[in-house]
Amino acid sequence: MRVCLVVPMYNEEVIARSSIETIQSYIRELPPVITLLVVNDASKDNTEKVVKEMIDKRFSDNMQLISHPLNKGYGAAIRSGIKYAIANNYDYAVFMDSDLTDHPKYLKDFYQKMTEGWDYIKGTRKSKGGGYTGVTWKRRVISRCGNIFARIVTKIPLTDITYGFRAVKINIIKKIELKEDHFAVIIEELMKLRKITNNFCEIPCILSTRGPEARPTKFVYNISTFFRYLKYLFRT
Repeated sequence: MRVCLVVPMYNEEVIARSSIETIQSYIRELPPVITLLVVNDASKDNTEKVVKEMIDKRFSDNMQLISHPLNKGYGAAIRSGIKYAIANNYDYAVFMDSDLTDHPKYLKDFYQKMTEGWDYIKGTRKSKGGGYTGVTWKRRVISRCGNIFARIVTKIPLTDITYGFRAVKINIIKKIELKEDHFAVIIEELMKLRKITNNFCEIPCILSTRGPEARPTKFVYNISTFFRYLKYLFRT
């Protein structure tokens, strides 16, 4: 089984090295062929330089870099990762954040579900064993309400619709076309996949916050974010 682990990065120079080292330490504990694919979304700092140095000096055997010439957004980085995985005949793509708020210790659980053949494997903060650490109550309440509404509307058998830590079979995701450039691509992806598969499962995960050394996240809970998510839900 060949797995492509897609990790978008934007202006992560400060944490890129430590994040990659941590992710690699968990990758190397797993039996399948796993490629760590960093998608540098036109960072303005030295993120690209740091990643290239790590590939050249330490991880040339299982790590690749794609760099966008212009900043296109999270959704565009996901599309680049999917395109690479399709072109190189991977069986699954796994998507996780670069700041370790999605911790790579859960990769072993994703791998287990992949060996069982699930089409779509989703991390969840909402079921037993999942949750949050260091996340504000405001974000938790908004997330909870949004997910309840999404589950009612979509009827997808998942407890955490909006969480981005996930894995999908390549022969499934290559059947859809994603267009969203922002974080709402997670919802667009699900809305389109639900038309071709009901083979979903979940893995309990603990979501943490970015460390003090990292730049603030680009994800913001505002009216624009809500409308981007809701437009895909209303289309159902």
